[in-house]
Amino acid sequence: MTPDEFSALYRQHQTPIAKFLARRVEFSEVEDLCSEVFEIAWSKRVDAVAGFELPWLYRIAGFVVANARRRATTRNRFIASLTPPDHSPSAESIAVADIALAQAWAKLGAAERATLALVAFEGLRVEEAAAALGISANAVSIRLHRARTKLAELLKD
Repeated sequence: MTPDEFSALYRQHQTPIAKFLARRVEFSEVEDLCSEVFEIAWSKRVDAVAGFELPWLYRIAGFVVANARRRATTRNRFIASLTPPDHSPSAESIAVADIALAQAWAKLGAAERATLALVAFEGLRVEEAAAALGISANAVSIRLHRARTKLAELLKD
């Protein structure tokens, strides 16, 4: 991939990747993490499969988000060890959250959540989600069906 082709790839996919990141990390981190995604993409540009660039970028973004969360968890644990908690969440913030959905979502496995998120939130087709997850389209279809069924059952309870 030439620098010009990569520039075109960046211009075409920067917004969807930023939106993907915005749904997963603090807004203040989106720009830096988006830059990190494209920096990694540039260094691994030979791995890009023609026609599946966006799912490939989603896969990279998933790893970048995981790394950012690990860094944040480490930082937060350190800070928490230094200061005692001085407040609890407000009643309003608890009431506003859809507790049932959050609880059901938390009971899904990580792979189920990732599959549902790519298809439902990111709007990827099964083939694109398969490329992003590094598994077959058939495996995505099966995982998606099972995750939807499990989520529906959890929401009934």
